[in-house]
Amino acid sequence: MTQLKVPVTSLDHVLGDDDALVTVVEYGDYECPHCGAAQPVLGQILAQFGNQLRLVYRHFPLIEIHPVAGPAAEAAEFAGSRGKFWKMHQAIFANQQRLSVPLLIALAAQLDLSPIELRDALASGAFVAKVRGDFMGGVRSGVNGTPTFFVNGVRHDSPYGAADLSSEINRAILAAAA
Repeated sequence: MTQLKVPVTSLDHVLGDDDALVTVVEYGDYECPHCGAAQPVLGQILAQFGNQLRLVYRHFPLIEIHPVAGPAAEAAEFAGSRGKFWKMHQAIFANQQRLSVPLLIALAAQLDLSPIELRDALASGAFVAKVRGDFMGGVRSGVNGTPTFFVNGVRHDSPYGAADLSSEINRAILAAAA
């Protein structure tokens, strides 16, 4: 079993209560089709488990095969610095098939974020360190593809990925309640 090496901190993007019985950490890539397919499943899982679950998203852009994944992660961080990480996260995945830097800038404008500030942040690399930090934490934790999930710190290895994540969460809830 592979363990999560980097604990969840206030620097992470979290949906759900800090007191939740189960924490799922996802390492994802905004251009990865498997990550895109996991998003509706994660939405269902969040609804299913309510306050028993919290979801953490960390960036793992595979820029060699997904060249816009890096700028997309930076755009999400830009939005996060203005309190809109999850809105940008959802908008990026909703437009995954046509991602480009101009689209990221347009998405920022749609979220009432300054497109000029985003353009400047991308040009200066203002959020590269955060994205790289997430990536390196994933490498330390044995992440080698996306999406990769950790349930209460233990890597969820399954050929079905997010599809059978709820079973693992149920087991973790039972273990945490015991």
